[in-house]
Amino acid sequence: MFWEDFKKFAIRGNVIDMAVGVVIGAAFGNIIKSLVDNLIMPPIGLLTGGIDFSQHYIVLKAPGAPGTYASAEEMVKAGAVLLQYGQVINNLVSFIIVALCVFLLIQLMGKLHRKQEEAVTTKDCPECAMSIPLKAVRCGHCTAALKAA
Repeated sequence: MFWEDFKKFAIRGNVIDMAVGVVIGAAFGNIIKSLVDNLIMPPIGLLTGGIDFSQHYIVLKAPGAPGTYASAEEMVKAGAVLLQYGQVINNLVSFIIVALCVFLLIQLMGKLHRKQEEAVTTKDCPECAMSIPLKAVRCGHCTAALKAA
């Protein structure tokens, strides 16, 4: 009984649609991350004097071994505790861009849906006021002869 119920649940359209959405969402997230990291943040860094936000952090606890470290990742590997606010800035910009892209996609889909709804395919018969196809030359309800469109 359990397996039959689970099978019905797993092959329902909603679950499959959700799985497709998750996969596409993950790929979309990678594209947006690349867009932010490689196209948007570099010009922002130039405008702000060459700042690389991903390398901005506050050291809460210094690494155990003294020395110079090329990146925040090296410091963390050496035992440092960092407050990486630059990563938060990058993630915030990524979120705003993803939200904007989703908003624009939904707007576009809404416009396409409205255009399909607005496409007129029928007209009203002047005699009986019933809806008939645009190309009809005779009403199928009252058989009144119609003017050619």
